[in-house]
Amino acid sequence: MSAPLEFAVDTFGDVTLDADGNRLPYAQVIRNVVEEAVLADRVGIDAIGIGEHHRDDFAISAPEIVLATIAGRTERIRLGTAVTVLSSDDPVRVFEKFATLDAVSDGRAEIILGRGSFTESFPLFGYDLAQYEELFEEKLDLFSHLLDEGPVTWRGRLRPGLKDQHVYPKTESGRLRTWVGVGGSPESVIRAARYRLPLMLAIIGGAPERFAPYVDLYHRALKQLKADPLPVGVHSPGHIAETDAQAREELWPHYKAMHDRIGRERGWGPTTRERFEAEADEGALYVGAPDTVAAKIAKTVRGLGVDRFELKYSSGPLPHEKLMTTIRLYGEEVVPRVRRLLSEAPVTTG
Repeated sequence: MSAPLEFAVDTFGDVTLDADGNRLPYAQVIRNVVEEAVLADRVGIDAIGIGEHHRDDFAISAPEIVLATIAGRTERIRLGTAVTVLSSDDPVRVFEKFATLDAVSDGRAEIILGRGSFTESFPLFGYDLAQYEELFEEKLDLFSHLLDEGPVTWRGRLRPGLKDQHVYPKTESGRLRTWVGVGGSPESVIRAARYRLPLMLAIIGGAPERFAPYVDLYHRALKQLKADPLPVGVHSPGHIAETDAQAREELWPHYKAMHDRIGRERGWGPTTRERFEAEADEGALYVGAPDTVAAKIAKTVRGLGVDRFELKYSSGPLPHEKLMTTIRLYGEEVVPRVRRLLSEAPVTTG
């Protein structure tokens, strides 16, 4: 690989349960996320992503504030989002906030921009869902200009334009590391390549190998655009425990609670244990003992040739203590095992 494989974790700040099965207050969940990030830094994980949501089952609506708190308590871990919903935010303010985070974290900030699979932010901030695609396309275009950190002259249809406008602060490196999060449409993959931004694939169901054509499309698009190769990452859910059976039994009720809640909103039927087991066996759910999870991650990295694997370690109301175990085992046991497996058959990208 052109650069060392990165291992990350991310969370949406799911509202979790205490030891007695009671729902924790939002404030405690947020404080727990900070502790999870501190542990991730301590066990050598490369990056953490914090999601942005505006609904009652997720505690974090302002990830940059949580990330700034984490910055003050960590030393090396990169600090990003999973994702920033650019469509319902202002690109200039997003850039300013993350350039500031980059300063206070000594250059560790990064951002994943996305349209968002949840749409609560649109009515909350006065945006029309009918403009879902157009909003993201226009705001991503503006953000791509801001990343050059020079004077910006830009004109759009949905937002007032800029003329020779500087945006502050500038970053020390001259470039804020920025990914585009993609759920799996060819158009979104090509758009990421067109803006010369790294690609983060959200693989949350089905066999990860089915995304290989998207990775290939991205690399081919970059070549056709005469752009330099750029990283590709994968985001997928998982849970780690001492044994496979323990990991599955711990995760299952919380996985079901989360999927059934979302399913009721979107018209899906209840998820089944059979489907859960299928995702754990062959799909995009990385659940099990360290050896099992490591082997599955290595298979995905080899199959797709990616540069980062990002484990979504929170799933519904799964308690904080279980999340801490997953982070510890991921950093201390899974990551070294994956590196060892991949050293036996190096991966090439691009």
